Amino acid sequence: MKRLFQTVIPLVALSLAACGNPPSGEAPKDAAYPSHPVTIVVTFPPGGGTDLLARRIGASLQEQLGQPVVVENRPGASGNIGARVVAESPPDGYTLLMVNSSFAINPGVYRNPGFSPERDFTAVINVAFVPSVFVVPAASDLRGLDDALAAARAGKSLPFASCGNGTPQHLAGEMLARAAGASLQHVPYKGCGPALTDVMAGQVAMGAVTASSAAPLIAAGKLRALAVTSPARSPLMPAVPTVAEQGVPGYALDQWHGLLAPAATPPAVVAKLNAAVAKIVQRSDVQASLREQGFTPASSTPRAFQDMIAADMDRYGALTASMGLRAD
Repeated sequence: MKRLFQTVIPLVALSLAACGNPPSGEAPKDAAYPSHPVTIVVTFPPGGGTDLLARRIGASLQEQLGQPVVVENRPGASGNIGARVVAESPPDGYTLLMVNSSFAINPGVYRNPGFSPERDFTAVINVAFVPSVFVVPAASDLRGLDDALAAARAGKSLPFASCGNGTPQHLAGEMLARAAGASLQHVPYKGCGPALTDVMAGQVAMGAVTASSAAPLIAAGKLRALAVTSPARSPLMPAVPTVAEQGVPGYALDQWHGLLAPAATPPAVVAKLNAAVAKIVQRSDVQASLREQGFTPASSTPRAFQDMIAADMDRYGALTASMGLRAD
């Protein structure tokens, strides 16, 4: 029995070693990534800026990775529904999350999103910035932002549509109301696309949406832009003044877009995705395409993007607390 026990121990040790390390000359499992389709979950419906960006990046990423890249829309709860799906996915690089700044705003607004933004994700890359824009129907009597603010100060609240509770566009409207001393009534939608539809139809007096999603409709004469929320005018619509230029000094709110992966995704996989997307964003044709849609292309290291998200969580958390913005 003693001899048998002595024989079993080395065999067990060899088995454990084989499980923990690939045989000599064999590539580690994540070196073959990807070996099947990759899914990018978008936290808003089709037609909005985040969706448009995900589809543009996804199409080129498919070429880079040599595997199909599928964009899947999971809207609702200002992005929390889609984020929860990815947080619960295997950390293998095959399910990614395309988010915007609402990801950093939500922790200060939602008490129980069903996941931890800090613990359940790892940053991959920030790909673009985009301003938001206040728009009205083309036939609206509101010719400029001053008209809208005058209407909102006249004793009756002016409704404004946003891309959802806790989104940067929601915050843009609330910030405008506070800074300008106006009464604005928030009307949340499940994405910029649905919000734009109702603003065009005159169901809501004004909308706060991403410039990228509104630009084609403004160019087609279906919407009128009143003001952009960025610190400087957008190259996409240089004739549209900023909010700050129109009597609200210091007002500025920009929005980033980027890719996240579930926490514990292998660093080699994160690095491969970061390098592939950075290469895409640096292409001149992609940059031109993104700028036409209102985006300012960007790329970052995973660490830099993680730090930016953390800083925004602190900044927006303080802001939403001061505004009393809470949602269940």
